Amino acid sequence: MAAPVPGRPSLMRAINDRAALKVLLERGPLTRPQLSELTGISKPTASQLLARLEEAGLVVQDGIREGQPGRTAELYRVNPAAAYVAALDVTPARIRAVVADLTGAVAGEHTLPTPARSGVDAVARVQAALESASVGIPRDRLRRVVIGIGGAVDPTTGKLGYAAHIPGWHVPDLGKRLTGALGAPVSIENDVNLSALAELSGGEAGDARDFVLLWVAEGVGMAVVLGGVLHRGATGGAGEIGYMPVAGAPLRRDVRRTHSGGVHSLTGGAAVLKLMRAHGFRGRDAATALGRAAAVESGPAHAALTELATRLGATLATVVAVLDPQLIVLTGDVLRSGGEPLRALVERELHTMTIPRPPVRLSSVEGNPVLAGALHLALGDARDEVFSSTTP
Repeated sequence: MAAPVPGRPSLMRAINDRAALKVLLERGPLTRPQLSELTGISKPTASQLLARLEEAGLVVQDGIREGQPGRTAELYRVNPAAAYVAALDVTPARIRAVVADLTGAVAGEHTLPTPARSGVDAVARVQAALESASVGIPRDRLRRVVIGIGGAVDPTTGKLGYAAHIPGWHVPDLGKRLTGALGAPVSIENDVNLSALAELSGGEAGDARDFVLLWVAEGVGMAVVLGGVLHRGATGGAGEIGYMPVAGAPLRRDVRRTHSGGVHSLTGGAAVLKLMRAHGFRGRDAATALGRAAAVESGPAHAALTELATRLGATLATVVAVLDPQLIVLTGDVLRSGGEPLRALVERELHTMTIPRPPVRLSSVEGNPVLAGALHLALGDARDEVFSSTTP
């Protein structure tokens, strides 16, 4: 048997640095002895490591901790200002931008309304939103930008599809143009996919390897996670179930138009609002009307909720037959407004139509799930880069 090859000093330092930064991020602030104990490295090595990371600007001292009489120990934490990331949520009406430091703490945010006219310059609008959200933050510290949008980028062409309702974003090499303009790598991701990442990192899907997330707002979308990884499909369009033909809706062949598919015609925002109004529940939008029905539950409300649950259950039954997911998560303004009464009925209806019976849960992600998922993705990439930069 060949003798083991000793690790290169630079490689070992890189491994130790990453381990220490990860522990400091999750458990800090920490003293040298605590860091040594949690990482398994010796105290002298921990001292050298902290000095190196402090010189590199990746950790900072954070006061002292009193020990035994006459003894004190310096505390260290990850330097939040070592790097920043940005997350943007793009809709036809506005761009919502959030900037966070390396620890994930929000450092700035801004909402930029989109003018009601054609010819919108997507690159200029993103620049404007980001500049307003990152006032006082050095631009060279921005390491990653993730943009969530109601569409999908085809990896073979780089063009945005499924987003005819968002003008100005259908230009060649959009990602490259944004990266050049912002001076940091930019990723454009489907908004529903980002919501699924938020469920993985801090929601209902933390223990699920295979799950689907159904989103219903004005439109209908789905994210598919297989083996803990987003499945985007060959052209980025995996999960665009709003365009899928479905029993009970007219067969539509011109499905390139936004919100023109069979599933959308039965379960999209306009269809839900029409259904609720037919049962006597009104509102300015589908979420408001459905919320009023869910608050009553009985009589006409039960009939309205059951009809919607049947439509949703039939849609999900097709998905379950193909993917056999471990879990189904419901989210989006409309489904969240239906709350537990709608969730329970959807689960009941679905289980009458399928052999596998995955649980159906409501999203538990607080705030904007698109921004939460975008920050999760951007922070993961930025930390990988920064934590790998301590050795040549």
